[in-house]
Amino acid sequence: MTGKGTMDESILVCVYYGPNGAKLIRRGCKIASRLDCPLYIVSIDPAPADELDHEKSQYIESWKKLAEDYGATEFILKDNEKRPVVKVIGEVAREKGVTQIIIGQTAKSRWEEITKGSFVNILLKELPFIDLHIISVSRELRGHDGDYEKGCHAYLVRDGTQYKISFNHTNEAQYEGIFFKETGTDFNNGTFKFMKDGEMLEIHVTEDYVTEKEKLGV
Repeated sequence: MTGKGTMDESILVCVYYGPNGAKLIRRGCKIASRLDCPLYIVSIDPAPADELDHEKSQYIESWKKLAEDYGATEFILKDNEKRPVVKVIGEVAREKGVTQIIIGQTAKSRWEEITKGSFVNILLKELPFIDLHIISVSRELRGHDGDYEKGCHAYLVRDGTQYKISFNHTNEAQYEGIFFKETGTDFNNGTFKFMKDGEMLEIHVTEDYVTEKEKLGV
Protein backbone atom coordinates (compact mmCIF):
# COMPACT_ATOMS: atom_id res chain seq x y z
CA MET A 1 0.00 0.00 0.00
CA THR A 2 2.79 2.39 -0.83
CA GLY A 3 2.18 5.65 -2.60
CA LYS A 4 -1.25 6.14 -1.08
CA GLY A 5 -3.23 9.28 -1.64
CA THR A 6 -4.46 9.98 1.90
CA MET A 7 -1.03 10.39 3.45
CA ASP A 8 -2.39 12.22 6.50
CA GLU A 9 -3.63 8.83 7.77
CA SER A 10 -1.54 5.74 8.54
CA ILE A 11 -2.59 2.43 10.15
CA LEU A 12 -0.55 0.23 12.53
CA VAL A 13 -1.75 -3.30 13.37
CA CYS A 14 -0.22 -4.96 16.46
CA VAL A 15 -0.26 -8.76 16.33
CA TYR A 16 0.77 -11.43 18.77
CA TYR A 17 0.96 -15.21 18.39
CA GLY A 18 -2.27 -17.09 17.84
CA PRO A 19 -4.94 -17.55 15.17
CA ASN A 20 -6.34 -14.04 15.68
CA GLY A 21 -3.45 -12.17 14.06
CA ALA A 22 -4.83 -12.75 10.56
CA LYS A 23 -8.18 -11.26 11.60
CA LEU A 24 -6.49 -8.10 12.86
CA ILE A 25 -4.44 -7.78 9.68
CA ARG A 26 -7.55 -8.16 7.53
CA ARG A 27 -9.35 -5.51 9.60
CA GLY A 28 -6.39 -3.17 9.25
CA CYS A 29 -6.31 -3.75 5.50
CA LYS A 30 -10.00 -2.94 5.21
CA ILE A 31 -9.58 0.36 7.06
CA ALA A 32 -6.39 1.26 5.15
CA SER A 33 -8.06 0.49 1.81
CA ARG A 34 -11.03 2.64 2.72
CA LEU A 35 -8.78 5.53 3.72
CA ASP A 36 -6.31 4.84 0.89
CA CYS A 37 -3.38 5.08 3.31
CA PRO A 38 -0.26 3.13 4.38
CA LEU A 39 -0.64 -0.03 6.48
CA TYR A 40 2.06 -1.23 8.90
CA ILE A 41 2.03 -4.47 10.89
CA VAL A 42 4.18 -4.99 13.97
CA SER A 43 4.90 -8.01 16.17
CA ILE A 44 6.99 -7.72 19.34
CA ASP A 45 8.89 -10.48 21.09
CA PRO A 46 11.47 -10.42 23.91
CA ALA A 47 13.38 -13.33 22.32
CA PRO A 48 15.77 -13.01 19.35
CA ALA A 49 14.26 -14.07 16.01
CA ASP A 50 16.61 -17.05 15.70
CA GLU A 51 15.43 -18.37 19.07
CA LEU A 52 11.69 -18.32 18.33
CA ASP A 53 10.12 -21.77 18.45
CA HIS A 54 8.72 -23.45 15.35
CA GLU A 55 5.11 -22.41 15.97
CA LYS A 56 5.99 -18.75 16.51
CA SER A 57 8.18 -18.74 13.41
CA GLN A 58 5.28 -20.16 11.39
CA TYR A 59 2.98 -17.41 12.58
CA ILE A 60 5.56 -14.78 11.61
CA GLU A 61 5.91 -16.27 8.12
CA SER A 62 2.14 -16.50 7.63
CA TRP A 63 1.70 -12.86 8.69
CA LYS A 64 4.45 -11.75 6.34
CA LYS A 65 2.73 -13.55 3.48
CA LEU A 66 -0.64 -12.07 4.44
CA ALA A 67 0.92 -8.60 4.61
CA GLU A 68 2.37 -9.11 1.14
CA ASP A 69 -0.92 -10.46 -0.24
CA TYR A 70 -2.79 -7.42 1.09
CA GLY A 71 -0.14 -5.01 -0.13
CA ALA A 72 0.80 -3.74 3.32
CA THR A 73 3.51 -1.10 3.37
CA GLU A 74 5.76 -2.98 5.81
CA PHE A 75 5.78 -5.91 8.24
CA ILE A 76 7.91 -5.08 11.27
CA LEU A 77 9.29 -7.70 13.68
CA LYS A 78 10.69 -6.19 16.87
CA ASP A 79 12.58 -9.17 18.28
CA ASN A 80 14.99 -9.32 21.25
CA GLU A 81 12.90 -6.48 22.70
CA LYS A 82 13.18 -6.00 26.46
CA ARG A 83 11.34 -2.68 26.70
CA PRO A 84 7.65 -2.43 27.64
CA VAL A 85 5.31 -3.21 24.75
CA VAL A 86 3.73 0.25 24.90
CA LYS A 87 7.10 1.95 24.48
CA VAL A 88 7.91 -0.16 21.40
CA ILE A 89 4.50 0.49 19.83
CA GLY A 90 4.92 4.19 20.54
CA GLU A 91 8.34 4.25 18.90
CA VAL A 92 7.11 2.49 15.75
CA ALA A 93 4.01 4.71 15.60
CA ARG A 94 6.09 7.90 15.75
CA GLU A 95 8.64 6.64 13.22
CA LYS A 96 5.92 5.76 10.71
CA GLY A 97 3.64 8.74 11.36
CA VAL A 98 0.83 6.44 12.46
CA THR A 99 -2.58 7.99 13.17
CA GLN A 100 -4.59 4.84 13.99
CA ILE A 101 -3.61 1.68 15.90
CA ILE A 102 -5.41 -1.68 15.86
CA ILE A 103 -4.96 -4.13 18.75
CA GLY A 104 -6.82 -7.27 19.74
CA GLN A 105 -8.75 -7.91 22.94
CA THR A 106 -8.19 -11.53 23.95
CA ALA A 107 -8.63 -13.58 27.07
CA LYS A 108 -5.10 -14.95 27.23
CA SER A 109 -2.34 -13.22 25.34
CA ARG A 110 0.34 -10.67 25.76
CA TRP A 111 -2.36 -8.04 25.36
CA GLU A 112 -4.25 -9.37 28.43
CA GLU A 113 -3.84 -5.98 30.11
CA ILE A 114 -6.26 -4.55 27.57
CA THR A 115 -9.21 -6.15 29.34
CA LYS A 116 -8.23 -4.39 32.54
CA GLY A 117 -8.04 -1.01 30.85
CA SER A 118 -4.48 -0.25 31.98
CA PHE A 119 -2.90 -1.05 28.60
CA VAL A 120 -5.31 1.29 26.83
CA ASN A 121 -4.71 4.11 29.30
CA ILE A 122 -0.92 3.77 29.09
CA LEU A 123 -1.00 3.60 25.29
CA LEU A 124 -3.25 6.64 25.00
CA LYS A 125 -0.96 8.53 27.39
CA GLU A 126 2.04 7.53 25.27
CA LEU A 127 0.25 8.47 22.03
CA PRO A 128 -2.53 10.93 22.94
CA PHE A 129 -3.32 11.96 19.36
CA ILE A 130 -3.77 8.46 17.92
CA ASP A 131 -7.11 6.75 17.34
CA LEU A 132 -7.17 3.32 18.99
CA HIS A 133 -9.23 0.41 17.65
CA ILE A 134 -9.72 -2.53 20.05
CA ILE A 135 -10.97 -5.52 18.06
CA SER A 136 -12.75 -8.35 19.82
CA VAL A 137 -10.99 -11.61 18.99
CA SER A 138 -12.62 -13.96 21.47
CA ARG A 139 -11.82 -17.64 21.03
CA GLU A 140 -15.27 -18.52 19.79
CA LEU A 141 -16.17 -19.90 16.41
CA ARG A 142 -19.44 -20.00 14.49
CA GLY A 143 -19.63 -22.01 11.29
CA HIS A 144 -22.12 -23.10 8.68
CA ASP A 145 -22.35 -26.55 10.21
CA GLY A 146 -23.43 -25.41 13.67
CA ASP A 147 -22.33 -23.58 16.77
CA TYR A 148 -19.13 -24.14 18.69
CA GLU A 149 -18.05 -23.73 22.27
CA LYS A 150 -15.17 -21.54 23.40
CA GLY A 151 -11.89 -22.83 21.96
CA CYS A 152 -9.39 -24.71 24.13
CA HIS A 153 -5.75 -25.65 23.69
CA ALA A 154 -5.35 -29.11 22.15
CA TYR A 155 -2.95 -31.38 20.31
CA LEU A 156 -3.02 -34.05 17.62
CA VAL A 157 -1.25 -37.32 18.38
CA ARG A 158 -0.66 -40.26 16.06
CA ASP A 159 -2.77 -43.33 16.83
CA GLY A 160 -1.82 -46.04 14.38
CA THR A 161 -2.79 -44.75 10.94
CA GLN A 162 -5.01 -42.03 12.40
CA TYR A 163 -4.68 -38.79 14.33
CA LYS A 164 -6.47 -38.32 17.64
CA ILE A 165 -7.29 -35.14 19.57
CA SER A 166 -5.58 -34.81 22.96
CA PHE A 167 -5.72 -32.13 25.61
CA ASN A 168 -2.45 -33.09 27.30
CA HIS A 169 0.95 -32.08 25.96
CA THR A 170 3.16 -35.13 25.49
CA ASN A 171 6.20 -35.99 23.39
CA GLU A 172 3.82 -37.75 20.98
CA ALA A 173 2.01 -34.49 20.17
CA GLN A 174 2.64 -33.66 16.50
CA TYR A 175 0.42 -30.61 16.06
CA GLU A 176 -0.65 -27.90 18.50
CA GLY A 177 -3.69 -25.68 18.06
CA ILE A 178 -7.16 -24.72 19.24
CA PHE A 179 -10.10 -27.15 19.37
CA PHE A 180 -13.65 -25.80 18.99
CA LYS A 181 -16.14 -28.37 20.22
CA GLU A 182 -19.60 -28.48 18.69
CA THR A 183 -22.33 -27.56 21.12
CA GLY A 184 -24.84 -30.19 22.19
CA THR A 185 -22.53 -33.19 21.89
CA ASP A 186 -21.02 -35.45 24.55
CA PHE A 187 -18.21 -36.49 22.22
CA ASN A 188 -15.19 -34.58 20.97
CA ASN A 189 -16.76 -33.47 17.72
CA GLY A 190 -15.70 -30.14 16.28
CA THR A 191 -12.99 -28.21 14.46
CA PHE A 192 -9.25 -28.13 15.16
CA LYS A 193 -7.35 -25.02 13.98
CA PHE A 194 -3.57 -25.20 13.73
CA MET A 195 -0.49 -23.99 11.85
CA LYS A 196 1.14 -26.19 9.18
CA ASP A 197 3.82 -25.06 6.74
CA GLY A 198 3.12 -21.42 7.50
CA GLU A 199 -0.63 -21.67 6.90
CA MET A 200 -3.60 -21.75 9.28
CA LEU A 201 -5.58 -24.94 8.64
CA GLU A 202 -8.91 -26.24 9.94
CA ILE A 203 -9.80 -29.92 10.10
CA HIS A 204 -12.89 -31.66 11.39
CA VAL A 205 -12.75 -34.03 14.35
CA THR A 206 -15.38 -36.75 14.89
CA GLU A 207 -15.43 -38.64 18.19
CA ASP A 208 -11.79 -37.77 18.93
CA TYR A 209 -10.41 -38.63 15.48
CA VAL A 210 -9.42 -36.46 12.49
CA THR A 211 -11.65 -37.08 9.49
CA GLU A 212 -9.59 -35.12 6.94
CA LYS A 213 -6.24 -36.88 7.15
CA GLU A 214 -5.26 -35.68 3.69
CA LYS A 215 -4.67 -32.19 5.15
CA LEU A 216 -1.99 -33.74 7.34
CA GLY A 217 -0.38 -35.41 4.37
CA VAL A 218 -1.53 -38.88 5.47
